[in-house]
Amino acid sequence: MSPMSKHVATIAAALLLAAGVGGAVGAAVALETRDDSSNATTSPTAQPVARTNSPISAVYDRAKGSVVEVSTSSATGGATGSGFVIDKEGHIVTNQHVVGGAESVTVEFSDGSEVSAQIVGTDPSTDIAVLDVDRSPSLLKPLSFAAEGSLQVGNQVIAIGSPFSLEGTLTTGVISALGREIQSPNGFTIENAVQTDAALNHGNSGGPVLDTQGRVVGVAAQIRSESGGSDGIGYAIPGDTAQRVARELIRDGSVEHAYLGVSLEDDGPARLGEVRQDTPADRADLQPGDEVTAVDGDPIESGDELRAEIDARQPGDKVTLTIQRGGDEHTVQVTLAERPE
Repeated sequence: MSPMSKHVATIAAALLLAAGVGGAVGAAVALETRDDSSNATTSPTAQPVARTNSPISAVYDRAKGSVVEVSTSSATGGATGSGFVIDKEGHIVTNQHVVGGAESVTVEFSDGSEVSAQIVGTDPSTDIAVLDVDRSPSLLKPLSFAAEGSLQVGNQVIAIGSPFSLEGTLTTGVISALGREIQSPNGFTIENAVQTDAALNHGNSGGPVLDTQGRVVGVAAQIRSESGGSDGIGYAIPGDTAQRVARELIRDGSVEHAYLGVSLEDDGPARLGEVRQDTPADRADLQPGDEVTAVDGDPIESGDELRAEIDARQPGDKVTLTIQRGGDEHTVQVTLAERPE
């Protein structure tokens, strides 16, 4: 899966994906126009058609002024992505992979005005970043977030962003799955990603995915693609995660995540695949093959549930894990650490 910001420095390499993974962008195809003037017949004068706004057009009209194009530069090149305004103080949400390592950031609004932006904070573990711009509150149009748990597979969604630097581009689709797992820029798992078939391409990164009421349900982040272009499988950071992380970044400039220090076997029970050296799990003498069956006495049945239990805690918290090892049950107390970046 590949992030979708566009690195300016890689234009000569056919606009490779932001992470450096292959994904050449095909050349534009011109539509052929035939000249059939010799067979032309006289037609009645065309009558004007009354303009009617569809629900999707209405959402776009309300939201387009909240969506921005984000451009960055650094010693190694630059990137272009998207973002959106979340309050009247000038805070803008985008992806961490769009602005990570940037020396300067510029934001372009839908009216064509460009302003410099400061990075308030970034969180590689959730691929969320917050920018701050100095702009009159009267010119800022914040988007709101959808309520947690309001999404269903099949709901129609709308993505707005700047794919290939084509600002203000709208694509539509549905939520094709919920509860997906995607990998963050620092290698950890982002839970509950929203999967959509709305076309997402390089430059959509950081832009909003909206419901039909214009509320943010996700932040466009990645695509799964064999071709490097949109193959109908896109992923967005869930809106409730983005909102929570943005609040913490605005308040503290950083986000702390609890860390156990293990990898888990795919699917099924919460069985440890690796215990990383000099981590809380290592110091508590957890071992590969241990199956965690409860956290603080609350039963768990999967690796997803174990991750959720750890994510809900803070660095320094003590947790008691119930484990199965060699047919025997043990309890182990672990002091969680802060997740490395």
